Amino acid sequence: MSSIDHVRAPAKLTRSLRVVGVRHDGYHLLEAEMATIDLADELEIEDGADGLEVVDEVGWVLGDRPLSAARRRDVADPAPDAVPLGMENLVVRALATVGRRARVRLRKRVPAGAGLGGGSSDAAAVLRWAGVLDPAVAAALGADVPFCVVGGRALVRGIGELVEPLGFEAFTAVLVTPALAVSTPDVYRAWDELGGPIGEHGNDLEPAAVVVEPRLAWWQDLISAVAGERPRLAGSGGTWYLERDPEVAAQLAVELQDAVRAERGQALVVAAASTAHP
Repeated sequence: MSSIDHVRAPAKLTRSLRVVGVRHDGYHLLEAEMATIDLADELEIEDGADGLEVVDEVGWVLGDRPLSAARRRDVADPAPDAVPLGMENLVVRALATVGRRARVRLRKRVPAGAGLGGGSSDAAAVLRWAGVLDPAVAAALGADVPFCVVGGRALVRGIGELVEPLGFEAFTAVLVTPALAVSTPDVYRAWDELGGPIGEHGNDLEPAAVVVEPRLAWWQDLISAVAGERPRLAGSGGTWYLERDPEVAAQLAVELQDAVRAERGQALVVAAASTAHP
């Protein structure tokens, strides 16, 4: 009888990101601080079986009134079929990479295209389940996968394959992720076209992300109006965040949820604490 294992796949928060060079093959070299947070997908892995089922459990905050037809067409579809189920899915690719057969039920709580490493963390969870911790294997699946295998808090360099663990630092971040999928390759391409700007708040990709997805600026303004402080963009987007003490973070998350509903927006709004391990 096959066994079923339950594995967590925590989101990662990129707290700072500097682009320090470009390789001959076009890949960008970075120096970034990443940390695991307690917003997480969950995987039920049945060894020896086959298939992938994705269950959408993203806790979207919705406006009180329906979105307009024009706005609805622009909003990323949060339905389960928005996540690819074939070889484009990193869970399927990770299983193929380690040569294992398994049926996976993926409870998706980290939105796709949010810059929170959801798909990378799902792949890393499969690698940990299979006992494959080789950074080179992880890097072949994606730039964020090596960090997601290690988890905790780390300095990430190169194209993501060099992970230097740092000491645990407790913090709570209030995340606002609008239902907008932001393409990381498009953001890096825009960064090049802009001449390689140095971004504010320690994130060089922020100006490029707003060029790729201009609606991010509207969300930035909304958060600033509620919090009284300009938020920071997590990695290549599209999640804005502010770090707060736990009690303050919980209250700010409620206020932002109310603002999203009043403005008829659609977003994930959570207060997520840092975690030491995946």
